[in-house]
Amino acid sequence: MRPFLFAFVLLPGLQDFVLASEPERPNILVILADDLGYGDLACRGAKDMRTPNLDGLFSRGMEFTNFYANCPVCSPTRAALLSGRYQELVGVPGVIRTHPENNWGYLSPNATMLPKMAQRSGYHTAIVGKWHLGLTSPNTPLQRGFDHLHGFLGDMMDDYYNHRRHGNNYMYHDGTEIDPAGHATDLFTQWSIDYLNSRKGKEKPFLLYLAYNAPHTPIQPPKEWERKVLQRESAIDPQRAKLVALIEHMDDGIGNVLSALKENGQSENTIVVFTSDNGGQLSVGANNGPLRDGKQSVYEGGLKVPTAFVWPGRIAAGTQTSFTGMSMDILPTVFQAAGINIEQGIEGRSFLPILSGKKQELLRTQMFFCRREGGPRYGGKTIEAVIEFPWKLLQNSPWQPLELYNLQADPQEQQNLAGTNRGVVNRLNAAMRLQLQKGGSVPWQQPAD
Repeated sequence: MRPFLFAFVLLPGLQDFVLASEPERPNILVILADDLGYGDLACRGAKDMRTPNLDGLFSRGMEFTNFYANCPVCSPTRAALLSGRYQELVGVPGVIRTHPENNWGYLSPNATMLPKMAQRSGYHTAIVGKWHLGLTSPNTPLQRGFDHLHGFLGDMMDDYYNHRRHGNNYMYHDGTEIDPAGHATDLFTQWSIDYLNSRKGKEKPFLLYLAYNAPHTPIQPPKEWERKVLQRESAIDPQRAKLVALIEHMDDGIGNVLSALKENGQSENTIVVFTSDNGGQLSVGANNGPLRDGKQSVYEGGLKVPTAFVWPGRIAAGTQTSFTGMSMDILPTVFQAAGINIEQGIEGRSFLPILSGKKQELLRTQMFFCRREGGPRYGGKTIEAVIEFPWKLLQNSPWQPLELYNLQADPQEQQNLAGTNRGVVNRLNAAMRLQLQKGGSVPWQQPAD
């Protein structure tokens, strides 16, 4: 293996954290789970869970205990992750779906996605797994910054084995529709390994975005994995057992991907990021730790996600931080480490000094969370929250009043202080309205033909 070379970049607070130079820039592997709860790993406190590979990954780098998904549902967080922007500012305030009457987002043609920036900086870019940002041109992965696609375009699979959604096949290999056999988790794992093997010995570094659809519904683990959990956990609820098995199966797949990375000699020069797109779904047995509520909600259980960064020799193993980041900050951070230039104004910010063990000021004084949805629960309206620590103002239903919580004193959001802190409510509500106005200026429906 060639020795790792360094180039010093004069950035405040980064004198001891050096960035990579050509041709030894790091590879980037971002692994995204789908609906993984804040407490649904063994290393995050789940007593009924066995997740040795993710536990090991978390122990080899820096774990973030206060990391937020941009949204409590799928598409918006993915849009934020891949654009480095608030999701409503790139036209994805809600879930992108097959049928127009139940579709709440359209990825803006004006948004330059961050994988495109990696391409321009000499990276080979690939997505394996779930895209969920468009089903047709111009919003397919190969048109929005990826050189390689092996995965699923849709929002969810109605079955992990036949991979259909509303009877449609959204599984593709580059530009070709495919119909593979097997459990989706196993397919995405093998396709990732195939990609890593294909990049062995190549001069170009790679950016691989591995987006599992596990543990999203339907909760459909392979039967042998479910049997293992039921045999081991004699008192477990049967519904919970299925979810535990689905997560453990994904953990096993991630272990195989990481093993391939090591066997190919790629692991020492690869930044690995693991996170989830939102909190766990309580109705199927998810564990969000002590946090209130879960997926779909702008309470903490819907937004906080297990997150870790690993880079051997650059990020100290076994470290933990309470520093606050968001999904849209992930790629700006690893791009700065890799020397990838971001050619546009974005809201995402780098927290690279934190990864080097240094102090860093807050990335922003206010964090905004917005989600649009249909059905009788939402009526096509939005729910939203703004955090200005320690305060959090939210409206978790368009039909209910604003709520205010002090997250420092009340991290489980049990005591609504809106009635006794009207000044704080008014100030944060004004900021939230301005953010909604910005988002309202960006179209989020596909233009009519």
